[in-house]
Amino acid sequence: MQERAPEITFDDFARVDIRLGTIVNAEPFPEARKPAYKLTVDFGAEIGTKKSSAQVTQLYTAEQLVGRRVAAVVNFPPRQIGPMMSEVLCLGFPDKDGAVVLLDVDRDAPNGGRLY
Repeated sequence: MQERAPEITFDDFARVDIRLGTIVNAEPFPEARKPAYKLTVDFGAEIGTKKSSAQVTQLYTAEQLVGRRVAAVVNFPPRQIGPMMSEVLCLGFPDKDGAVVLLDVDRDAPNGGRLY
């Protein structure tokens, strides 16, 4: 189990912009150091589509990811991952073996909705 992070204020939390999106494309990312997919995620009209590198190959196939809803941090600066620029960070939790389980929502909500 990971150590707890230091306490933050609500203002610190409010600075992290976490939005709901739908994966519209997923493909293998063989150039990544660790097994990963290149994802294209639709966050609705305000934010648009963004690219992400996601190390979720242990539990998901590319085909299973397309159409899946994800939560992602959309206000980190873009990060170079091999030959691609990753624009958002898709969020998940480790399972008992350390594989990433993507965050999901249990009701319908529009793309681009902000977590609060």
